[in-house]
Amino acid sequence: MNKTAAEASSLLKDIRTAVGQRNDVEIVVCPPFTSLESAAVALENSVIKLGAQNMHHEASGAFTGEISAPMLRSLFVTHVILGHSERRTLFGETDKSINQKVLASIKNQLKPILCVGETLAER
Repeated sequence: MNKTAAEASSLLKDIRTAVGQRNDVEIVVCPPFTSLESAAVALENSVIKLGAQNMHHEASGAFTGEISAPMLRSLFVTHVILGHSERRTLFGETDKSINQKVLASIKNQLKPILCVGETLAER
C-alpha cells in the first residue's frame, strides 16, 4: 500500500532506465491495484513484466473490493503474487484459499508468484 499512480509511474520510469534491455533475468514489478493501468503504460515496450499484488479466485461476482484474473489480464498483467505472509497473517488466507487462487491464475494465463515460508517472527 505504497505509491500513488503518479509516484509509481515515476518510479517505473527510473527502473526502466536502470534495467534497459536486460533480458538475462525476468523482471516483474507489482504495484498496487490503483497503479496498474498507469504502470502498464509506463512499461509499454519494455522488458519489465507487470504483476499484481493479489487476486480473487473467482472470475466475477459479489466480492466487493476484490479483483479477478480477467480484470488483471485486461490491464496487461502477466504475474500475480499469491500467499504473501501479510495476506496469510492479516487476512487469514490459508493454503486452501491460496491454492484456489493459484489454480485460477494458471487458468487465466497469469504466472503465480507463490509465497511460501515462515513469518518474520518464526524466522
